Amino acid sequence: MASTQVNPTRMELTRLKKKLVTAVRGHKLLKDKRDELMRQFLDKVRENKALREEVETALVSANQNFMLARAGMPDEMLNTALLAPKQELTISAGTQNVMSVEIPDFDFKTRTPDQNDMYSYGFAFTTGDLDDAILSLSEVFPKMLKLAEVEKSCQLMAAEIEKTRRRVNALEHVMIPELQTNIKYITMKLDENERSTQIRLMKVKDMMLKEAHHYEY
Repeated sequence: MASTQVNPTRMELTRLKKKLVTAVRGHKLLKDKRDELMRQFLDKVRENKALREEVETALVSANQNFMLARAGMPDEMLNTALLAPKQELTISAGTQNVMSVEIPDFDFKTRTPDQNDMYSYGFAFTTGDLDDAILSLSEVFPKMLKLAEVEKSCQLMAAEIEKTRRRVNALEHVMIPELQTNIKYITMKLDENERSTQIRLMKVKDMMLKEAHHYEY
């Protein structure tokens, strides 16, 4: 049903037709964006699932090694060994633009490139289990950072997909049908007015002919 606020004029008809063309184009672009976002989102979800399984498995292994290290070393010695780390790690955070969504991009670097600097203790008074635990955590850290990046990306993309879906539905089920209805209403009104005008002109012509020549046309 046409809106009661529609003014049935040719100017309004032209304006609504242009608006309809823009709405249809926008609807197609938003649908394409939603579909591409959904495709990339599903890829991220699969990546997230694989990373989470790897990280959880690695953390379980690292915790087991720490438990073995604690069992084989006095607490004071273990605390002293880990008290003053030699290596320093810096995390940098950037962003990537994926279909107008700013997703995080994490990276890290160590103070020194030497792999052995992650061991902040001498090997004489520590066990191999502690070395294995430190090594396990060192190897799993990049995956943990990547997992945080992917999980946050999934959250942001899911929110954008939902927002885009609502816009697509609003255009498809509300705005475009309303514009089409209003255009049809104005077109019918203009046609009706044109027919009425033609009928009036014909009657005026008949009256003028009858008056001028005293006969009906």
